[in-house]
Amino acid sequence: QVRLVESGGGSVQPGGSLTLTCTTENLPVRNTYYLGWFRQAPGTGREAVATMSSTGTITYAESLKDRFTISQNIAKLTLSLRMDNAKADDTAMYYCAAKLREWYMPTPLNPRNFDIWGQGTQVTVSS
Repeated sequence: QVRLVESGGGSVQPGGSLTLTCTTENLPVRNTYYLGWFRQAPGTGREAVATMSSTGTITYAESLKDRFTISQNIAKLTLSLRMDNAKADDTAMYYCAAKLREWYMPTPLNPRNFDIWGQGTQVTVSS
């Protein structure tokens, strides 16, 4: 059973940087899959930040692509998300998600395409 555990959340000042890590357990790295980072602020729906496929395709939310960087360390079985130039609107719970046995995803930013989720890690941007 695949398990996802997020870490690295916390408080960051506006303009600062933060890196989140998703540690995967039992991820079948020899098969195709998608991994992604999503976020949800209070009173809003879950939105995508960035996703990447096992074949290396990376997709960013258009409004966030200049400040967020997604990367995967296959050896360490982790997925990271770096946030730069943090803004108050980035305050949210950040979730790691996975979809297994998926070679191509037409809409990789749709959270409904992902069916394995971590518990989330809170990020608060405040001075």
